[in-house]
Amino acid sequence: MIDRLTTAWAQYFPGVAVATAVALAASFIAQRYGAPAMLMGLLLGMAFHFLNETPRVGPGLELAAVKALRLGVALLGLRLTVADVASLGWTPVLLVIFAVLATLLFGVVLSRILGCDRQLGVLTGGSVAICGASAAMAISSVLPKGPDTQRQTLFTIIGVTSLSTIAMVLYPIIGDVLQLNDQEMGIFIGATIHDVAQVVGAGYSVSLATGDLGTFIKLLRVAMLVPVVLMIGIVFRTKVSAAVDRQKAPAVPLFLIGFIVLFAVNSSGFIPSEVIQPVANLAPVLLLVAIAALGIRTSMQEVMTIGMKPVLLIVGETFFIAAVIVAYLLWIAK
Repeated sequence: MIDRLTTAWAQYFPGVAVATAVALAASFIAQRYGAPAMLMGLLLGMAFHFLNETPRVGPGLELAAVKALRLGVALLGLRLTVADVASLGWTPVLLVIFAVLATLLFGVVLSRILGCDRQLGVLTGGSVAICGASAAMAISSVLPKGPDTQRQTLFTIIGVTSLSTIAMVLYPIIGDVLQLNDQEMGIFIGATIHDVAQVVGAGYSVSLATGDLGTFIKLLRVAMLVPVVLMIGIVFRTKVSAAVDRQKAPAVPLFLIGFIVLFAVNSSGFIPSEVIQPVANLAPVLLLVAIAALGIRTSMQEVMTIGMKPVLLIVGETFFIAAVIVAYLLWIAK
């Protein structure tokens, strides 16, 4: 037993240590300069891509990119409760569900129109609709693996985090031009900006009420992660007809089951928040380590060869979900 642990330590520690060091540097830069931590982790990781050629580092990077990702997504369940969702009422819930599903469908349709891979449409559409980089990594894990899967995932992460940062600055200004009140601004920001951190930044820059409501709306979108990823995994699994290929198709991932279980545990109230909160705070840490490892494993040159059409795809999806929410606020909710 000790020998096996020693072997595993020697095999995985160097890569995990490198990914962790990059994640710590990204976190420092993000806190110091207000930049998105996920984007910093990805870009810093790609700057150290040469380390991926080192045999000692490879296994640990793969462990961090896969296992840390899945555990981090599962722990997101501890950051949401049934009470959070119920406090919003039915109207915002139905609005968010419609916007998420419509954006996902729009991504698939637009990818066909632009001549992009359908999987890229699903990946970008789901990321824009739900929760940015975290959704991109979760959705990618249940898509059939191909030669372009990793490159598409990295492009999506860069795209949603960059657009989310731009939206954090522009959307409060747009809401002010549209003469949205604090509640309407909270719905607009929470339902359209991709990443949680940028929702918080944009919402609380307007007002406390806008920040609170925007964060709740965003958490509701995060709650859509499990059913959407399950649906995507099932659809792509049933599309594969050959027996050999079917074995390669993604099954229902255990980390999504973990998300549901932890969500239920957190909602039950049986475990004190003093115990749950430190564990819940591990989720963004693990996701940052995973994205740093993913960045190290991929070169910027590979990502840049993806072309202009995917850029138009993810920008179009971003405009679409914003248009859906604005249309609701200006014409349906009035």
